[in-house]
Amino acid sequence: MKKARNNELSDRRAASADAKTALLNAFRAAKTAAEPGKMARQAERLAVVSAREERRLERERLKVEERNRVETEAAELRAAAEAEALAVTEARESAENARIARVIEDEAARKAERDRRYANRKARQA
Repeated sequence: MKKARNNELSDRRAASADAKTALLNAFRAAKTAAEPGKMARQAERLAVVSAREERRLERERLKVEERNRVETEAAELRAAAEAEALAVTEARESAENARIARVIEDEAARKAERDRRYANRKARQA
């Protein structure tokens, strides 16, 4: 049987205080009941954060390796291009030197032929 409702201020205040106390007790009971689950969830969260950090570190490591590989390939390509340019330059220089040597030999041969003809002419005149 319900107690007859009395709207006196003191009755309302007492009912309010009882309701607050009941809510607080229910909250405390729920909190202590959820304590083992809370620890498990917190451990799970820590595991997720740890795994996430490991994946991030692995991605960073892979990025660094890829950057190093690209830089190494670029350096090798530059070195190959420089070596090719050097080989082309050396081939050009050797071809130029050979051409100069042929020109000098041809000039020497022409002079020798001219001197021979001059000597023959002088020999016929004498």
